[in-house]
Amino acid sequence: MRVSSKGDYACRALLSLALHQEVPGPTSVRDIAERTGIPQPYLEQILLALKGAGLVRSKRGVGGGYVLARAAAEIRISEILSAVDGPISLGDFGEPHQDGSCDHEGQCVLLAIWKSAGEQMRRMMEAFTLQAVADAAAGSAPWPEARLPETITRP
Repeated sequence: MRVSSKGDYACRALLSLALHQEVPGPTSVRDIAERTGIPQPYLEQILLALKGAGLVRSKRGVGGGYVLARAAAEIRISEILSAVDGPISLGDFGEPHQDGSCDHEGQCVLLAIWKSAGEQMRRMMEAFTLQAVADAAAGSAPWPEARLPETITRP
């Protein structure tokens, strides 16, 4: 899996909201863009996708902007990435045959590997909440380790 720039920007935008959640009221797109370095027109598109996924709410007009739709502790990095990039996977290769018959030499073995690797990446992204990332970014928690969570069983 490769995290797209859109996925990275979406995570950064929500992280900015999480880091400033003590400020009452919505945060303007302009403020988020300035804090994160994300181009404002692109950020507006990303925020619309995040709104459609139920991760942010918006308010129009003077004093308008965006707020998290749920507590940062309830938002998983996997949700953010899926909202803008679609399901987390290595690709859309199809399912391996279950009966042992493959269309092409060795294809089903590789399909099973790609499926397993995609599932492990999805689980890893599910293990991180926006709040945990915000706490690490604010220096109030250790940096997350780039390893599979303990709940994932290894072969």
